[in-house]
Parts: sequence; C-alpha cells; structure tokens
Amino acid sequence: MSRAMIGLTLASWLLTGCASTDRANSGLSAAAELRDASGQTVGRARLTAEGNAVHVVVSLRGLPPGPKAIHIHEVGRCEAPGFTSAGGHFNPDGRQHGSENPQGSHAGDLPNVTIAVDGTGRLDTTTSRVSLTPGGPTSLMDSDGSALVVHAGPDDLKTDPAGNSGARIACGVIVPTPTSGSRY
Repeated sequence: MSRAMIGLTLASWLLTGCASTDRANSGLSAAAELRDASGQTVGRARLTAEGNAVHVVVSLRGLPPGPKAIHIHEVGRCEAPGFTSAGGHFNPDGRQHGSENPQGSHAGDLPNVTIAVDGTGRLDTTTSRVSLTPGGPTSLMDSDGSALVVHAGPDDLKTDPAGNSGARIACGVIVPTPTSGSRY
C-alpha cells in the first residue's frame, strides 16, 4: 500500500469518528496481509484494541517450518525482496530489543511463532506497549504507518537490535479496518 493510500485511509478513519482521545479504545481494529518476497500472500493479521492493550492474531501459511520472529516495524512499507523499507522495530520509547534484555523491550517486540511441518503457524498474543488510537506516542497509526514482519529465524529475546532473528521473509502493512458499530 502506498504512503498516499495509508494517509487517505487514516484521514478517512479519523473523519468518520473511529478515533477518540483514549490511549487504546476498545473496538478499534486493524489488519495486515503478509506477503513473501515473491508477492505471494503467506498470512493475515488482525489487531484489536481491548482497553489499554492490543490483541494480535496472526495466521501464517507457506513458510519454512520452525520458530520465527515476528515484530511490529516502524514504517508501513513492505518493499520486496528484503522488506527493509519497513524500518526498524517499532520503538517509541528508545529501548533495547528483547523481553530478556534488562534495557528492553521494543514496543514492537512480539513472541516467536512456530511454523509447523505443513508450513502453517498462528500467533495469538496481547501487548500493552502499542495502541491503535491515532495521535498517541505508542500508536501504530502514525503518519507513516507500521508493518508486521516475519523473520527467517527465531528471536533470541535479548540481542539488540533484532534478536538475531535473520532475514525478513514476509511483511504486511498494518491498516485500520471497520469495526462493528462504526460509521463505515
């Protein structure tokens, strides 16, 4: 999705009254379609604000088996093949990487996902380090957006800046989605 499209989507979302002044409004949601370097869809993600946290569910398919790191990255751009356009991990607090790092973790650090022998995997987690409400310091809905990135290997949960997780093998731009009861 282009920057212009992200901007229009965010502007439309704000104008329709889907945002409020709360840090993370229950009911706000976002989604991402993850693609590999060849452009094939390999997963979908749904992010839903629940009070002051965001529930993240990612379903993956067609990936090599084994544990994989998955992180929220700071820019909503997914240019193949290396997905470096997504920038670094979402880290508005300027911390180091990893839940086992005494100076960490990044707001975008998520648990590893395990890909089964059949190429499928699912991550279901909740984080209070990010928000879907535009305008806040931890919002994934800032002017340049955010992305979900799957890495080739597992995150060691402590090594800065990315947990020795290897190459970026899939990426999806996080975009706001209509929710039930909204004015879409």
